[in-house]
Amino acid sequence: MLAVLGFATVGVFLALTFTRKVSVLLGLVLVPVVFGVLGGFTGELGEFIAKGLLTVAPVAIMIAFAILYFSLMVDRGLFDPVIRVVLRWAGADPMKIALGTAVITLMVALDGDGASTFLITVSTFLPIYRRLGMSPLVLTCVVGLAAGVMNMIPWGGPTARAMATLDLDSSEIFVPVIPAMAAGIIWVLFAAAFIGRRERDRIRAKDAEDGVDRSDITALLQLPERPQVGRQARWVQTVNVLLTLGLVVILLLQLLELHVVFVVAFAVALLVNLPRWEDQQALFERHGGNVVMVVAMIFAAGVLTGILNGSGMITAMAESLVSVIPTSAGGSLPVLTAVTSMPASLVFTPDAYYFGVLPVLAETTTSLGGDPAEIGRAAILGQMTTGFPLSPLTAATFILVGMSDVDLGAHQRRLFGWALGTTLVMTTVALLTGAISW
Repeated sequence: MLAVLGFATVGVFLALTFTRKVSVLLGLVLVPVVFGVLGGFTGELGEFIAKGLLTVAPVAIMIAFAILYFSLMVDRGLFDPVIRVVLRWAGADPMKIALGTAVITLMVALDGDGASTFLITVSTFLPIYRRLGMSPLVLTCVVGLAAGVMNMIPWGGPTARAMATLDLDSSEIFVPVIPAMAAGIIWVLFAAAFIGRRERDRIRAKDAEDGVDRSDITALLQLPERPQVGRQARWVQTVNVLLTLGLVVILLLQLLELHVVFVVAFAVALLVNLPRWEDQQALFERHGGNVVMVVAMIFAAGVLTGILNGSGMITAMAESLVSVIPTSAGGSLPVLTAVTSMPASLVFTPDAYYFGVLPVLAETTTSLGGDPAEIGRAAILGQMTTGFPLSPLTAATFILVGMSDVDLGAHQRRLFGWALGTTLVMTTVALLTGAISW
């Protein structure tokens, strides 16, 4: 009963948001509440929701101050040199812009943190996309594809969970799938070029219709005039660069909690760039809307995950999913796990899947004479790797769509097929190289 209730909750939420019947915010809050009441948890909903909100609170705090920090840096022109370099290489060619987006995302994503990857890449590239007339959905799709593949690295959440659950190290889980990951990266670059080419054709057709000429990029290289508040001095920009580099180092080495880092970094950035309260107010007025929207979405996601976890629906869903696998399919369990791993990101949180579903799958394949390590390798080919940038169960997704100002449903529709394709390509290579068996 709980499993049915859980699948119904997630299914109705996805159906309503995919078809745009309700906003994502309403779906995240009202759908789990309704099914929680139907499941007889009326008296406990308050406790479930409170725990869910407390769980996402650090992430919400981090995102709020991170958005304000990077918005301030964008206003002060910190990323303008990077934008100019990309524009000089790519010109006004959306295909090259999309490729550049993928390459830089692949590099930035080495930190293993999806939230910071999206914060940095969207802050850098969104101004370029807007000036070239490119759809922000192209940005979220390309960034999501690149970040998804890179989330397979051993210090990323999914692989770390798989190793911990199965009591294996990176040489047994990650190293065998390196060829598959390399194939995934090549696929992402191909996808970025293909998506960018289609966007180039769309823009050229529209420009021809509107009589717009983008052949001369001189005007494009003239970036928008930044708000000049107070005395703009070279030392201020130097401090901004050093502060941001220090922030990235701390993120990479995970020296402090992310929400603490961004709160302090933003306060220091304000002191250096906008010491006057009036100027700070102007910053909040310009960017406060983005902060409120993204943070509200994250807390709403906390309602969904709180009810699913607190009621036991997640656990029941995991157990029922494994129970329907016939014994005759045991030999092909690694492949089945790999193929379903990406779509499973829409249903299971990483903790629920790697600590709930994965152990049962591994035990099942062991009892049938298989290698449980193959199940771990198969899982990281999609579950919260290629799948996390479109999952409504991760806060990072809402950073990506919130900062890019795109609809979650539209983003999911654009990204789903490409992300599934990435997993299928990596699954094929994993089979060919023996990382998983049929």
